[in-house]
Formats: sequence, C-alpha cells, structure tokens
Amino acid sequence: MRFYEYEAREVIKRAGIPVTDFGVAHSADEARAVAERIGGPTVAKSQVLSGGRMKAGGVKFADTPDEAAAHAEEILALEIGGHLPRGVLVDPRADVKQEYYAGVVWDGLRKRPVMIFSPVGGIDIEQVAEEQPDMVARRHFSTLRPLSDFVAKETVAATGVTGRALTRITPILRRLAELFLERDMTLAEINPLGELEDGSFVALDAHMDMENEARARQGKLLAELGVGDEETRQAREPTPFELAGEEVDGMDHRGVAGNVTEFGGNLGLVIGAGGGSLTLFDAVRAHGGEPANYCEIGGNPSVRKAAGLAKLVLQKPGVDKIAVMMSIVSNTRVDIVARGVIKACLELGLDPADKIAIFRIPGAWEEEGFKILERYGVEYCDRSVSMHEAARRAVEKIQGAADGGADPATMRQTPAEIGGEHDA
Repeated sequence: MRFYEYEAREVIKRAGIPVTDFGVAHSADEARAVAERIGGPTVAKSQVLSGGRMKAGGVKFADTPDEAAAHAEEILALEIGGHLPRGVLVDPRADVKQEYYAGVVWDGLRKRPVMIFSPVGGIDIEQVAEEQPDMVARRHFSTLRPLSDFVAKETVAATGVTGRALTRITPILRRLAELFLERDMTLAEINPLGELEDGSFVALDAHMDMENEARARQGKLLAELGVGDEETRQAREPTPFELAGEEVDGMDHRGVAGNVTEFGGNLGLVIGAGGGSLTLFDAVRAHGGEPANYCEIGGNPSVRKAAGLAKLVLQKPGVDKIAVMMSIVSNTRVDIVARGVIKACLELGLDPADKIAIFRIPGAWEEEGFKILERYGVEYCDRSVSMHEAARRAVEKIQGAADGGADPATMRQTPAEIGGEHDA
C-alpha cells in the first residue's frame, strides 16, 4: 500500500524527523493561501502515486503566491501515469547545500530490513548504485534486537561522511529504521534529505509503502491520515476483471482462487503455487505465449471458487483457451480443481477438451482428478512432466489453433489415446 508524498511527510514528521513547512492544496486558491503562509519562493508538487512527476511537468517552482496558484491549477489538471493528482503539495524552496539519500527497504533474499544511505541524493538510488557504487552503503539490521545508533552511524560513515554531518544524519537514519518497523513498511525513504546552509537537515521528499496486510494493525494511523478502507493504493486502479477476481476469492474462506492481474493475451491462466505461479507465467512467455492474466489458485479452494475463477478467465475477451497448472506437489486436491474447471466449461456451454489446453497439477487425489479429466478428453500431465514442458504444450496448442494448424485431437495426450474410455 503506497502513501502519497504529503502523507509520508506527515508520518516522518510525527516520528520526529525534521520536515519543511509544507501544505496541501486542492485548488488554486488553497495553493495561494499556503504560499502566502510560507512567505517566500515555493515548489508545487503533484500528488500522484506514480513516479516521473518532474519529467511530466508535475513539479513547478514559484516566486510569488499568485504564481504558485497558477502552477497549482495547471498541475491539478495534469494526468500523470494515468492518474489525476489527489492534490498539490506546496513546499518552501529550501536553500540546500547538499542533498543526501536515506532509506530502509525489506530484503526478500536475506529476510531482513536493510538501511541504505548515499551522499548523492535527489536522483534515483538505482542510478547512483549503478554509476557510483562506492557512494551507496547498505547495512542489514535485526527486527528483534533493539536498534542502536551504531548501525546507522556505520552505514553513513561507510560513504565517507564525517564530522557534524555524520552526527546529525545518524539519528535521522536510525529513526527512519524504527519507523519502518513500527509502521510495517516495506519501503521508507527520504530523497532528498537536504543539508541546509545553516548545517541543519530536513526531509525534502519522502516515499513510503506499507504491507497491505498491516492495514488493520495501522488502522489508527490510516484513519488520521484520511486513508479510506476502500482505497487500494496501487500504482493503478484495479480493472473490472481484477475486482471480479477479488469477489471470486471472497466467496468463502477455503483456499485461494483469485488475486488476478489482467493482461492482453489469448491464453488464460489458472495457475498456483505461490512464487511458482510467477515461474509458470514466465514459462508461458518464454515459449512465445501471450498470457491473458496472472492469477493464483491453491490451498484447497472449494469447487465453487475454482469454477468461479475458471469462468472469469474463460469469459475474458480474447481468451481462446486456458492452461491449468501448478509447479510443485502440494496438498491441493487435484480432483477439486478438475471438477471446478470442468464445471466452468460446461456451465458456459464450452467443450472442456477444446478450452483447456493443458492440466498439470501434481498433488493429492491425483487419480480421481485424472479420471474426471480423462472423461472429458482433457490433456493432463503428472509430475513427470516439467512445468516448462507443460507451458510449451499449452502455447503450442493455442498457436496451432490460431494458425489453423494441427488438429487438437492429435496433440492431446491422455490415457484415452492408449485405450482408455473417451467420453466427449
């Protein structure tokens, strides 16, 4: 869950980190009033969740309140990344001596948070790391032991910062790390952290992302910031297809059958196994396939939920076939998923053998599930067939259909081909 800049600035202000005397405006008149209160040159910043504000014209400098009002009117009508701004942040134009970067992010590989500091601020930290790697310092820290100034000081000093700057930056970085833990953040950064001519430090910009699952724990803070329960706070608003996927997953508490993301391809995906879902998605693309969606299924969802997900994907415009796949052996009952996808096809008046390009779910109750699939002529694979091979077969099927190529019946590999009963 992402915060707007003005919200992130408020969060770090409450944490005791110095910020400028900013204000948020939702009209030109409000922007003029904030600029008059500030009483000097100002900066008007678009409040959107996407990046690239400066390049898009969403950041403008003003010398007078009237100029700030005019800029605010332009910015409020400016769409950036497909979004109109929530408002305009009016900020004093600070007399900056040097800009620094201070951040804390979750390291998914080490499973620990990491402090990041650089004396080169005001630009993307990824760019600094690539062009000046010796100017970026990183230090992991524990989520269990009390956080001391030492780790923060060591991080800052590693970039060559000494003296008064080191002394003043250290508590800011430590407090940012404490805030990261207290507020269940996945990202907390100040960029730039400005050193003013008088030697003081102030946060000139801030970005924060919070774990979506922590919204209940942080309910008081979110309410004080005015964040509504219905706000998704994603980089883009969910599509009707994605909202429908949430409804399917919310049918009951059993398992997962949803978390869909919409794409524009012709091969629908009903895939599962956590990170394995991403691997399967990539495998489809690696073989030249065009996924129509990403989704997750697993943990023994009900037949109703499995059918609901399959129906949703099958009815997506442009979808020709679906691939039902999981990458690992799990406790998900194969027969439940098989019943669900077959049920979806039949209720939509579709032939399962034609619409299900491949079914590869190794797991519990395999034999029962495979019998169901065999009855309807659906090609299925057990764990002896790799997920990459299953993805290749699915892509081959849908490409063959698009090209008017091989008869799908000749490509199907089921026990029906070796003498089993085939009931179409």
